[in-house]
Amino acid sequence: MAPPSDPPSDPPSDPPRPRRSPASILPVLLPIAVLIVVAVAVGSWLQFSERQAIDTVHTIGSGAADRVDVEATVQRVDAAARELVLRVRVTPRGSLGEEEGSAPVADLNLQTSAATLGDLAFKAHERLTTRDVQVAITGGSISDYPFDTYETDIEFWAQLGGRQVPVRMLFSNNDTLFSASTTPTLSPQEAAMGLMLSRSGSLLVFAVFMMVVMWALAASVLIGAWYLTTRSEGLVWPALAWMAATLFALAAFRNTAPGTPPIGCVVDWFAFLWAETVIALSLIAVVITSVRTALHQDDAPGT
Repeated sequence: MAPPSDPPSDPPSDPPRPRRSPASILPVLLPIAVLIVVAVAVGSWLQFSERQAIDTVHTIGSGAADRVDVEATVQRVDAAARELVLRVRVTPRGSLGEEEGSAPVADLNLQTSAATLGDLAFKAHERLTTRDVQVAITGGSISDYPFDTYETDIEFWAQLGGRQVPVRMLFSNNDTLFSASTTPTLSPQEAAMGLMLSRSGSLLVFAVFMMVVMWALAASVLIGAWYLTTRSEGLVWPALAWMAATLFALAAFRNTAPGTPPIGCVVDWFAFLWAETVIALSLIAVVITSVRTALHQDDAPGT
C-alpha cells in the first residue's frame, strides 16, 4: 500500500509591506510649520507697524484757543510727476469760527509754502469745504526705485479779516506706498514742517522679493539649459516651452511692481534685465544644441 501523499502546500505569499509610520513625516512638517509661523509673525508685525504709521497724526503749531486748525492729509504721491496731493480741511476754532467751526466769522486766507501750488481763500460766513492742493517734491529720483526718497516743505499761516491768526496743523499720510517723517519748525503764528518721503516697508519687501524671484527663475532656466546641452537630449519641447514661458512671464511679473516704476530703475539693473538676458541666452543655446544633436542622430548610419 502506497504511503499517503502530502497535501499540496500553498504557494509562499509575499511578505506584507511595512507600513510607513506617520511619525516619519514629522521632520518635514515641523520645519514647514515653523517657517509658516515665522512668516506670519513677521508679516503681522510689518502690517501693524505700517498701520500705526498711517494712523499717526502729527500736531504742529499753536495751541491757542482762538486758532485755525488745518488737517492736511497726503492722499497720493506721484514720484514721476514729482508732486503729492494734499487734502486740506480748515476749521476755525473759538471766536474765529461760527456754527461749530463750519464757517469763518470773516474772510479767511490760508497762505502756503512756495512748494504748494496755490493759496486757499474762504469767504466769511460760508461753509468751509475740503480742498485738494498739489505740493512739489524735490530730491531723489524715481530711477532709484524702490530706494528713492523725496522731501518738501509744508507750511500754513492764516489771515482772518486782514489780521494774522494762530494756526495748528494736523498732518497724516494716507499713501500706503510711502512712509512720511516730519521735522516741525517752531513758530508762534505759523504751522510749518519739513517732510521726508520714502518707500514703505511693505513695498521694499515686495520689491526685494521680486528681485530674488527673478534671479531664482534665471538660475533655474540656466541649470535646465546646462542639463539639456550636456546630455544631448535633442529637442525637448516641454523644456523649451517652459523656458520661453518664463521669458515672457518674467516681464509680466516685473510690471506688477507697486508704484509703476519706469524702465531703467534699480529693479531692472539689479535683476530684471540680467535675468531676461540669462533666460534668453539659455533658450537660444538649448535650441542650437538640440537641433545639432537631432541632425546628427538623423545622419547617423543605421537609423
